[in-house]
Amino acid sequence: MRDTVPTAAAGLAHNGRVTENPLRVVVADDDVLLREGIASLLERFGYEVAGQAADGPELIELARLHRPDLVIADIRMPPSHTTEGLDAARQIQEELPETALLILSAHVEVEHAMDLVAGGSRRGYLLKSRVTDIEDFIQTLGRIVGGGSVVDPAVVAELVAARRVNDPLQELTAREREVLSLMAEGRSNAGIARLLVVTEGTVEKHVHSILQKLNLWDASDDHRRVLAVLAFLDSR
Repeated sequence: MRDTVPTAAAGLAHNGRVTENPLRVVVADDDVLLREGIASLLERFGYEVAGQAADGPELIELARLHRPDLVIADIRMPPSHTTEGLDAARQIQEELPETALLILSAHVEVEHAMDLVAGGSRRGYLLKSRVTDIEDFIQTLGRIVGGGSVVDPAVVAELVAARRVNDPLQELTAREREVLSLMAEGRSNAGIARLLVVTEGTVEKHVHSILQKLNLWDASDDHRRVLAVLAFLDSR
């Protein structure tokens, strides 16, 4: 059972569909089939696709023109297919800080994921394979637009496998690492409890222990959750 989409985002319903005042989205990917597929999916769920881009400069131009609520961009686009999408997202972040950003990648790139999430709230990094799970993808968009930060669980899994000596994450139990992985997906305590089939109180205890072991105390609860994920990423 999946977490519900937060209602704090204007125009979002509990089922992930956009209600009145649809959210504007710009989609960028040089793979036209994938780009059109995502655009069609978004429109089916009530989003307004304000524009589509095939490269970084076009993405920036469309963002300036439409001032979208959300930008979805491939990390690699022409001409060099390195970090054009991420670079464009950084510029959009500077010029339009209220715009939510979701970067898609064909492969796990931990450093880029950490860099993006460190930029603040309303940020997400997902593998393209995640788009095939339509319900999960739409709900993930809701969490990002609603103010959350989402990191693909594959990134977390790689970090667990690569943890090193004196890694603070070694202090975490297997269950705590599982909870932290779900936190990285932007899940609420209630959503984590449903997925793990435990009480919300049990999840709260795990989260408390995670934050304590990672020495994360001097911030708001929401921001500490993001810091915990960043600690996970930075431990590499």
